[in-house]
Amino acid sequence: MNSKLMGTGVALVTPFKNDLSVDHDALTNIVNFNIENGTNYLVIMGTTGESVTVTKEEKQAIIATVSAANNGRVPMVLGIGGNNTAQVVEEIKNTDLSAFEAILSVSPYYSKPTQEGVYQHFKAVAEACPVSVILYNVPGRTASNMLPETTLRLANDFKNIVAVKEAGNNIGQYLKLLKNKPEDFLIISGDDDLALGVVLAGGAGVISVIGQAIPAQFSKMIQLGLEGKAKEAYAIHYTLMDVIGYIFEENNPAGIKAVFEALGLCNASVRLPLVEATSGLKDKIKAFVETL
Repeated sequence: MNSKLMGTGVALVTPFKNDLSVDHDALTNIVNFNIENGTNYLVIMGTTGESVTVTKEEKQAIIATVSAANNGRVPMVLGIGGNNTAQVVEEIKNTDLSAFEAILSVSPYYSKPTQEGVYQHFKAVAEACPVSVILYNVPGRTASNMLPETTLRLANDFKNIVAVKEAGNNIGQYLKLLKNKPEDFLIISGDDDLALGVVLAGGAGVISVIGQAIPAQFSKMIQLGLEGKAKEAYAIHYTLMDVIGYIFEENNPAGIKAVFEALGLCNASVRLPLVEATSGLKDKIKAFVETL
């Protein structure tokens, strides 16, 4: 079992300046803030990093900034995925993955493949990838649900497919995966609101959005969950419930960037087709941050 992927991973935002260029200083500060407050590993260029509106050159620069700020302190995971299998394989082959513990690869979106198509896509990814692979199921974004049977088939067939980030917001699906998974395979929650329950049921942890803005509280909650201390963990969960709802109220990452703006770590700018959080939502978030 890959213990380096246990606990709290965070799907890092890509902070932008007012002119929408990447704010590398803010990114460095966010990385340090997370490592100093208990985050276990960093995920670069996931959905929350606005990977679909970041250029290839910007992606390289973001990787360099995060790597330099991290300086080997915690494991790193890189998002490489898409709905063009050949292109994903090509990117894997042309990326230096030596600094990364794993890649996070999303189930193909838009194309709506069958379960066999999803399996064949990830077979190609696994065979091309020199490091571990975390599958990423997020049907709300892909318009296609990777069924537990497909996830478990991949887990059993490929040694380097070591985990799934499951973000279907479906407790039944989590439990099916937890009940039937190979012993060493990790079930990682991609749903901030369900993460604690998943961990208490046998999950390995979370790749979180909100965790990067309140890392001390969130990682403590997950750690308590891994230790089976449900009562103490839920006490923290209840204090965070409102803000977890807020950050997904309009869209991700506009919500989490509004939290960072309230914390003074970066501004709330996002790239189109996303738009900034509304002033009403920012007010609710600001009020929450003032309680911290």
